[in-house]
Amino acid sequence: MKPNASHPLRNALREFYDKTALDREAGTVADWKIEVRANFLTLLQKEQKRTLLEVGAGVGRDSLFFRENGLEVACIDLSPAMVALCRQKGLDAQVMDVAGLDFPDESFDAIYSMNSLLHLPKTEFPGALAQIRRVLKPGGLFFLGVYGGDDHEGIREEDYAEPKRFFSSFSDEHIQREAARVFDILSFRAIDCDCGASLHFQALILKKEI
Repeated sequence: MKPNASHPLRNALREFYDKTALDREAGTVADWKIEVRANFLTLLQKEQKRTLLEVGAGVGRDSLFFRENGLEVACIDLSPAMVALCRQKGLDAQVMDVAGLDFPDESFDAIYSMNSLLHLPKTEFPGALAQIRRVLKPGGLFFLGVYGGDDHEGIREEDYAEPKRFFSSFSDEHIQREAARVFDILSFRAIDCDCGASLHFQALILKKEI
C-alpha cells in the first residue's frame, strides 16, 4: 500500500529538508561515512554491479560519487529542494517515497540508503524493505545505513530541527531480525559516531537471493 504523501510526518520532513537544502549542500561529510560508502563501492565493483538507486539522496553527494566511479545512478528523495540540487549535478533524480517506489520489478543491481529509512514509522519499515527487494535484481545488493542502538519511535525532543523530525531506531539485534526477514545479511557493523549518547550507526550490507 502506498503511503499518504500528505501525512503530517512526511510534511514535516519535507518542510525541514526543503528549507535546509542549501545548508546541507555547503556541509561536509564525516570520515566514517566516506569509508562505508567507499567499502560498498568496492563490493559493487567486485561483483560487477552496474546500476544503482539511492533512496533518500539528499543533495546528491553520494549519488554523484557512485556515478563518477562508473555506475549508472538514479536517486529519489521526499524533498523537492533536495531533488533540485541533485538535478543541478546532472543526476537522474525524482521526488518519490520509498514506501511506494515507482519503478518496475528488478530494475537495479544495487540500492544505497544512508540515514533515510530511519524516518519511517516502524509499521512501514517491513513494507519499505519489501519495495526495495522488489526493485532489486536477483543477487542485488542493498546498503542500509541508519542510526540505532536503542528501540525508539517518535519525535526526539533533543532534535535541533524545526519542525522536529520523526525517527525510528532499532537495537542491533532487532534491525538484523527485520532485515533477515527480507534479505540475506552479508555484513553488519556498529560504528561509533557523534549521534547521541544512546545511538551509533548501523551499517548493513544485504543481498536479494538469486
